[in-house]
Amino acid sequence: MADPIQTAAPRLHDLGLSPDRPLVLVDVDEVLGLFMQGFGDFLRQRGLEMRIERFALFQNIFPPGSTEHIGMEEGRRLFDEFFRGHCHEIEPAPGAIDALNRLSRGAEILILSNAPAEAERLRTAWLRKHGLEHPLILNSGPKGPVAAGLIGQTAHRTAFVDDLLSNLDSVAEHAPDTATFQHVADLRLRPYAPRSERHPRIDDWADLAEAIEAAIRG
Repeated sequence: MADPIQTAAPRLHDLGLSPDRPLVLVDVDEVLGLFMQGFGDFLRQRGLEMRIERFALFQNIFPPGSTEHIGMEEGRRLFDEFFRGHCHEIEPAPGAIDALNRLSRGAEILILSNAPAEAERLRTAWLRKHGLEHPLILNSGPKGPVAAGLIGQTAHRTAFVDDLLSNLDSVAEHAPDTATFQHVADLRLRPYAPRSERHPRIDDWADLAEAIEAAIRG
């Protein structure tokens, strides 16, 4: 398998963001949006079932009545099809829109999502539909390098929110002064999601916004 392509960090000014304010980087799937719920609806239309039995993706997808989950190749095909034409059909995570609107009064918000390049148009349309005018960057692979490139352009405090410990660890490694927070939006996934003492886990967006504000204040 080829190594993931690392996204180069654009200039904040080119994204319409000011380096003179704190910067908050936020993931989409299972952070701003209910990805597993939306992907599950998509799968049902194709005769498959999403059974949340672990913190995973393709291993939770089953043919009806089967005890064997689908294979990686079929899972990847469905994943790509979903992002090409259906990723705008997910619902926002509870409280996420209000929380970002609150945070945007005192910070710049940038949406950093690991998704195929074909998803950019629909993912941007989804953000705009819900009143989120923040810029979107699509990344592939660990988020630390691109996050560090963005964070390095501001002298102000920064924060990063993701559901995956691998991305949180990557940002902590490449931008160690950034406050990192874990959020898992889907209630069914929460019991299975691994935790780390390095990254506070806050699954309520109102509480998360308060913690982010405290981290970037000053």
